[in-house]
Amino acid sequence: MSLPLSVLDLAHIAPGQSAGESIAGSVALAQQAERYGYRRVWYAEHHNMASIASSAPAVLIAHVAAHTSTIRLGAGGVMLPNHSPLTVAEQFGTLAALHPGRIDLGLGRAPGSDEKTTYALRRDPSAAEDFPRDVQELRAYFAGESLVPGVDAVPGKGARVPLYVLGSSLFGARLAAALGLPYAFASHFAPQALEAAVALYRREFQPSEDLDAPHVIAGVNVVAADTTETARAAFEQVRRAFAVNLVGRGRTFTEDEVDLLMSSAAGMHVQQMLSCSAVGTPAEVREQVQEFRRRADADELIVAHQARDTEERLRSAALLAEALDGAPVA
Repeated sequence: MSLPLSVLDLAHIAPGQSAGESIAGSVALAQQAERYGYRRVWYAEHHNMASIASSAPAVLIAHVAAHTSTIRLGAGGVMLPNHSPLTVAEQFGTLAALHPGRIDLGLGRAPGSDEKTTYALRRDPSAAEDFPRDVQELRAYFAGESLVPGVDAVPGKGARVPLYVLGSSLFGARLAAALGLPYAFASHFAPQALEAAVALYRREFQPSEDLDAPHVIAGVNVVAADTTETARAAFEQVRRAFAVNLVGRGRTFTEDEVDLLMSSAAGMHVQQMLSCSAVGTPAEVREQVQEFRRRADADELIVAHQARDTEERLRSAALLAEALDGAPVA
């Protein structure tokens, strides 16, 4: 493709769908992405969310990798303060041993859920403060230079699984720059600091053994369909579901109640959160995506194909790739 594209699969569980059906959809999306020349597919660690099936990224990656052949797969990301660096190194070292040259590891410091779930996961509320140190400890395990005397990750030692720092603020940008790691910005749902964070990262980047020049990945939502109306209708359903999940936390809303929610301050907030989105026909989406890349100053875009139905997501992935000169591999 003329523009480097990857996929962020949020592993949606649609109403009436099981987790198993959602995961089958994730396999189909990865296979579609592989056919059309996307670089990678990433899965995000979220917890206690009835609409998302990616709470265990390493397990999901292993399953999808077994049903694909060449595309890179990874976490976008693992929320590192929820885990010990050694455990993550062993998990992703195992994946790298099973699927050499295909595994990525994006690292974030957010909890991936609400306050109660954060307690259930971390117990120690200060865990996020150790994020920079934990990234360096994890990196050392993969380099075969453990910072913990007498402890190695097996598998994982010397695996050099590529690391990416994920973020939506200047903190992550500064850390990625200081460590000489690629930086992925979560503009698909938190776009406020996009330009400032990317500019800081590029300005302060220090070359490392892993990376000799800055590499920015920016997230963007896409709904590509055969008609503008179809795409907009699908994206409106996504926005409404996003607002309900953000505000409702398990509550059931009537359609009239969702209408009121969308016209409230919370609805306006959702609209701002999802402002980095390309919606329409292939030609319309191509123009919007290219403009977003220029705005983001990104080397690569990672696309959340946001239609809630699996077939619509597959169609969106194919149409976007074809619009950017991609063609399915036989």
